[in-house]
Amino acid sequence: MKISTNQFKNGTKLILDNAPCSIVEHEFHKPGKGQAVMRVKYKNLLTGNTNDKTFKSGESAEAADVNHAEMEFLYHDNDSWHFMNTINFDQIEINSSQMGDAKKWLIGQEVCEIVLWNGQPISVSPPVIVELRITTAEPGVKGDTVSGATKNATLETGVEIQVPLFVNEGEIIKVDTRDMTYVARAKS
Repeated sequence: MKISTNQFKNGTKLILDNAPCSIVEHEFHKPGKGQAVMRVKYKNLLTGNTNDKTFKSGESAEAADVNHAEMEFLYHDNDSWHFMNTINFDQIEINSSQMGDAKKWLIGQEVCEIVLWNGQPISVSPPVIVELRITTAEPGVKGDTVSGATKNATLETGVEIQVPLFVNEGEIIKVDTRDMTYVARAKS
């Protein structure tokens, strides 16, 4: 299926350079002389790289058959990560290289967004907020009441983040996976 430049919008999925891409920015430009053009900044969904391309007005590009599926992480073994579709219970296996940074946030039962191209998984996005146990943390210094003071902590997946001084080893905390920041203590 072809998509004309006048149908381009942010998030539109196209096949560019034989790979699925997503439009990040687009701008219609009409110079004083000559033909109007659509300037597009796009992200390659396989490599994560961003590029620019200019299309003539009225030109079209091939639409990418990209689907998003919410899937629950089940377990991983060796180099494979196993997920289940929570609607039809189909299971898929994703190799470690396709997992990217998502693997450092998953311990089991998290619902992730899987991007599929032609039925094959190409990327995994972890939940925005995950709950993980602190395995090691420096003890808080008594009397250190500086507002916003933090200490290092290692989570059960091996990720190191900064946490407030009052959070202790063994506690389960909520973490924002987008910027690796402490959000709050998890309700037990």
